[in-house]
Amino acid sequence: MSISIIADKLMDLCFRSSGEIAEHWYKSVSTSPRTPAFHALPKDLLIRQASTFFKNMKTMYFAENAVDEVHQLLDKMGYVEALIAKDVPLAEIIYALILMRRHIWLYADTQCIFSDTPMDIFQQSESINRVVLVFDYIVFLVVQKYENKRSH
Repeated sequence: MSISIIADKLMDLCFRSSGEIAEHWYKSVSTSPRTPAFHALPKDLLIRQASTFFKNMKTMYFAENAVDEVHQLLDKMGYVEALIAKDVPLAEIIYALILMRRHIWLYADTQCIFSDTPMDIFQQSESINRVVLVFDYIVFLVVQKYENKRSH
């Protein structure tokens, strides 16, 4: 099984189960003491935002230029603008993104989509590295957009 097949399984899971993963993420972000501003935000807004990220993971993951894909998605979603309008602090936005990334792996683990062979474990680590990279780009661009919007 090639790395792209392992990654395809994970990305397809993100797409197919985006709503369910977003629900699990929402339960975490809406109760975490590290994200108090999110506690008062509308559930449908948060679920929609998270679900959009999960549905678009495959496009960002496999993009030749993932930074551009992330940038386009953030612009299309108005993600930063929506959270600034709700006075969400940057630190909480970043922690919410960390929780999103974590929930991809928690959900994948509960679905048992990977086996424990040494090759699968290696391929899983390659997939983890790429997902982390995509979220690094998301965090970087969110911070950049947040600072630009706040300074104007």
